[in-house]
Amino acid sequence: MMQHQGTQPEIDRLRQTVLALEREVAYVIVGQREVVRGVTIALLAGGHVLLEGLPGLGKTMLVRSVAQALRLRDSRIQFTPDLMPADVTGTNVLVEREDGRRTFEFQPGPIFAHLVLADEINRATPKTQAALLEAMQEGRVTVGGVTHHLPRPFFVLATQNPIELEGTYPLPEAELDRFFFKLQVDFPSREELVEIVQRTTGPDGHRPSPIADAQAILELQELVREVPAASHVVDYAARLVLATHPDWPAAPDITRRFVRLGASPRAAQALILAGKIHAALAGRFNVSHEDVRHVATPALRHRLILTYEAQVNGVTPDMVIRQILARIPEDG
Repeated sequence: MMQHQGTQPEIDRLRQTVLALEREVAYVIVGQREVVRGVTIALLAGGHVLLEGLPGLGKTMLVRSVAQALRLRDSRIQFTPDLMPADVTGTNVLVEREDGRRTFEFQPGPIFAHLVLADEINRATPKTQAALLEAMQEGRVTVGGVTHHLPRPFFVLATQNPIELEGTYPLPEAELDRFFFKLQVDFPSREELVEIVQRTTGPDGHRPSPIADAQAILELQELVREVPAASHVVDYAARLVLATHPDWPAAPDITRRFVRLGASPRAAQALILAGKIHAALAGRFNVSHEDVRHVATPALRHRLILTYEAQVNGVTPDMVIRQILARIPEDG
C-alpha cells in the first residue's frame, strides 16, 4: 500500500502528466473531454476501451494524438468481413536467406504497437474478433506454436457504429466484458462543429508535443494501483455490481424487470481501479464512494445484457445504472 511520505510528489507528477496529455490532445480534438478523460483513465489502468459513435468524429485522430504525445507506436486496423486473424496478429512467411536456405520467419501484424485502433470491430467475423480480443486479454499472440509478446504498454481502442447495419457481427457478452470502459462519442455541438471545420480546412494545425514516453506510462500504471481503497468502498463497488443481477435479493426493480444478465467480477475490478485513478487525478490518496460512482457508467454499461422488454420500452443500460446508483446506499 502507498505510504504517505513521498506520495504527494508522485501524485503531482501523475496529475501534471495527465493534464499535459489532455492539453495536447485538445489542440487537435475539439470537445469530447469526457471521452479523452475516459481514454486516459483506461490507459493508466492498463485496460482497453470500446468507443461507440458515428463515423467521422475523430476517433482515429484521438489515438494518433495520444500516441504522438506519449511517444508510442500506433497502428490502425480497419475491420472488414474478409479480414483474417493473421491480418491482425501476423504470420510466418517463407524467407530465402543469402546462403540459399529457406526458413520461416515471423512477420508481426499491426497489433504489435502500443496503441491500436480497431476500427468498426463488429464488421469482422467472430474468429477475427476473437484473435484481437485474445491478444487484449493475454498481451501476447501465438503463431505456429511460438508465443510473441506484445509491446508494453498495450492499449486497444475499438470502435463500433451504434446504427444497426448489414454485415455486422455484434461482440458476444464474454468479449464485451474484456473492455475496461465503453465510452459514448456524442455528435459535436454547433460551436464545436464550427471549430472543427475551421481547424480542418485551414493550414496544417498543431501537432501534439511529446510529454512522456512508454516507460513513464508503465510507472504511472504501477503508481495508481498503490492508491488505497478502504474496505467499505470496495464493498460498495461489489454491491453495485450485484445490483445488476436480477436474482440478487436487494436488486432494484428496474434490474429485476429489464436486465437479463448482470456484470461480471471484472466490473468490480474496473470500478475500484478506475476509482483509484479518478481519486489520484483529484489529488487524493484514497478512493471515495463518489470516485466509484463517477466511473460506474462507462465501467458497467457494456456489461449489462438487457431483456427484449427493455428494448421495447426504450430502456438503456445507462438508465439502469442511474437507478442502481440512486437506490444502492453507500453503507449497506
